Amino acid sequence: MTDTTAGASIQASPVARAALLAYVLLIVYASWFPFSGWHNNGISPLSYAQHLDLPRYWTVFDASINVAGYIPLGILIVYALYPRVKSLAAVALTILCGILLSGTMEAVQTYLPSRVPSNLDLFTNVAGCCIGAVLGALSVRRVLDQSHLYRLRQRWFSLRASQILVLLALWPLAQIYPQGYLFGHGQLTPILSAWLSALLDTSIDLANYLRPGAMLTVEQYWMSETIITACGMTGAALTLLCVLRRGAPKGALVLALIGAAMLVKALASALLFSPENAFAWITPGAECGFLIGLIMLAGLAFAPHLVQRRLAVLTLSLSLLIVNATPVNPYFMATLQVWVQGKFLNFNGAAQFLSLLWPFFALFFLCLPTPKRNQQ
Repeated sequence: MTDTTAGASIQASPVARAALLAYVLLIVYASWFPFSGWHNNGISPLSYAQHLDLPRYWTVFDASINVAGYIPLGILIVYALYPRVKSLAAVALTILCGILLSGTMEAVQTYLPSRVPSNLDLFTNVAGCCIGAVLGALSVRRVLDQSHLYRLRQRWFSLRASQILVLLALWPLAQIYPQGYLFGHGQLTPILSAWLSALLDTSIDLANYLRPGAMLTVEQYWMSETIITACGMTGAALTLLCVLRRGAPKGALVLALIGAAMLVKALASALLFSPENAFAWITPGAECGFLIGLIMLAGLAFAPHLVQRRLAVLTLSLSLLIVNATPVNPYFMATLQVWVQGKFLNFNGAAQFLSLLWPFFALFFLCLPTPKRNQQ
């Protein structure tokens, strides 16, 4: 009786639930990447689970990555269930969810020639989920009820900012996947063109419909990169600004968001390619776009929230249009040839998911109606 009353007075965390949904989508995309070559080879999708023997070829690295990848899932499930389900019940339900999710991912991999379903993957994924469930149960009260970050969230951000906050936290991580242009997310035309070309057995370039005419000149490439960088950065920063309350440190939060994105971009470039390429993305077009974006943000930081929201939609839409109409930079394609994904196939699949779809998710949430009382 006491536990029920106490639980009723504690509200669930929309941020935790939004983060859980985002993380599950990342797991699904990473597990089924690259989504090509689907076929039925006559093998039961559950055959991998019918043998207790470990696969012949496996490495400690792969097993460790599987465990580490599911630890955040376990934590987020416990946080999302709180306060309705707590303690041992939350741990048990989380483990069950981990078994169902991982089992489904492995079963579907039976139909992908580039993936190999494995009982070891299932065991290690569930082990990671168990660890996360225990960590989540031990920390949920301190994180959701008593943490300083929770109080800052209540003080700085509007009531319905949960989904957008999760998106903003993912924006720096979206920089991990190599992009032809700084902050140039959402470039779907090359992928869609390849799919349609394979489906219709003919060469199709969707970019030609958005950009009829000859190849771009060097100056046109430079201008396109400037627009993409300026609009991509401004759109993300305005998305943050439109959910901040009046007393929030707007300048510091915007600079922290942009700084985190650039730091992740530099580290990813150094790790995926070579240390010499850590800052190869700093081109004249990117520099000009970055400066233009800062000037735009300086003038819009204290605009009404409705104006910021509408301009975020406009800049993100313009960035999507230009990045999909602009041909892939030949220099970037040459650099990409030295990128060997290797053991990071799952991780790179999740990173590509963020890079491609982040602006579309942002536009979706920005276009949702917001109550006037949450715009103050």
